Amino acid sequence: QVQLVESGGGLVQAGGSLRLSCAASGRTFGSYAMGWFRQAPGKEREFVAAINWSGSAPYYADSVKGRFTISRDNAKNTVYLQMNSLKPEDTAAYYCAADLWGSGGSSRQNYEYWGQGTQVTVSS
Repeated sequence: QVQLVESGGGLVQAGGSLRLSCAASGRTFGSYAMGWFRQAPGKEREFVAAINWSGSAPYYADSVKGRFTISRDNAKNTVYLQMNSLKPEDTAAYYCAADLWGSGGSSRQNYEYWGQGTQVTVSS
């Protein structure tokens, strides 16, 4: 069992930055991959970024590549999403997720555990 709690969302102007955090508990954090997804109103939940257990292989959606950075601190049981140059189209609820058996990736089906989400709103 894994529990995930996101934080760090909020309201920011276009061009600004936010850093999301996801604190994990329940299993050895350094043994599984993590991902970030987002869901805007009326849209499907979509992949944002993922990172393997060691942090050596980050992977991004094309829409955020070059603007967002995923990282993890296994000593703190936390994964981060640094979001720079934010755009109004980045507005969504952001969710972290844990893939206990694979290397993460972009498919929602790979992830067994999900947090409750944190809202990010980017004003123009």
